[in-house]
Amino acid sequence: MTPPATASDSVREAAAWIARHRLEHNPLPAPPEHLRPRDEAAAYAVQHALHRELTAAGLGERVGWKIGCTNPQMQRYLGIRHPAGGGVMAETVHLGTGRFRHADFVRPGVEVEIAVRLGATLHAADGPFRGEDMVAAVDEIMPAMEIVDDRYVDRANLDTPTLIADDFFDAAAVLGAARKFSPELDLAELAGEVRINGETRSVGRGRDILGHPLEALAWLASHRAACGGVLQAGEFVLLGSVTAIQWVERGAEIEGAFDGLGAVRAAFG
Repeated sequence: MTPPATASDSVREAAAWIARHRLEHNPLPAPPEHLRPRDEAAAYAVQHALHRELTAAGLGERVGWKIGCTNPQMQRYLGIRHPAGGGVMAETVHLGTGRFRHADFVRPGVEVEIAVRLGATLHAADGPFRGEDMVAAVDEIMPAMEIVDDRYVDRANLDTPTLIADDFFDAAAVLGAARKFSPELDLAELAGEVRINGETRSVGRGRDILGHPLEALAWLASHRAACGGVLQAGEFVLLGSVTAIQWVERGAEIEGAFDGLGAVRAAFG
């Protein structure tokens, strides 16, 4: 007789199912009922298992994090009252300029973001965290661009736990030149914009990320602590977009720039 499936079996099966669709660049339908995460806790368990699947498939280790859903409009739309986190795999990270095949995505988009690299590990025992606690934890800051992918058959009717399990749209990241973080840098007023083929499409400031970008970092650190995990020194975090998401066509040349921080670029051939 075949033994009944355990919770860990279903988590691994759900992660493998998501990984297969991502790696084959196939639009993700709603998961079969027995694989659908029932809540956010289950979703993050599947996400953790997904990272192991992607590592085994050749995408390297998870080396960073992304934070999505950092504005009230998106939270209302998805029915959650807080941001959502996801992982970034090593082989999806590009430095300075990212060159991508448009055909490797279902519906690619870009978000211009502030990224930080941690200089200290944020242990669960020290949580929950506040934005002001993050100043001493940040080592470097850099401009960044997250490449997202609307890789779903019917996103409007897909439940939020499944989106979280699938790294909340993450597909790749472009990191710009890093500079030493200074507490005197006013992250809330840091101005950024996204240009596509030389035309400015969206502008914003650091305060568009939960009122202050370090509040997003504090949320992620507290979330990881509540799950029994940590944010490790040396990891980078995409703190959230200061610009509206831009869906891009084949041949698009994109630049994301911050006053006084630098720029990153992406091209979709």
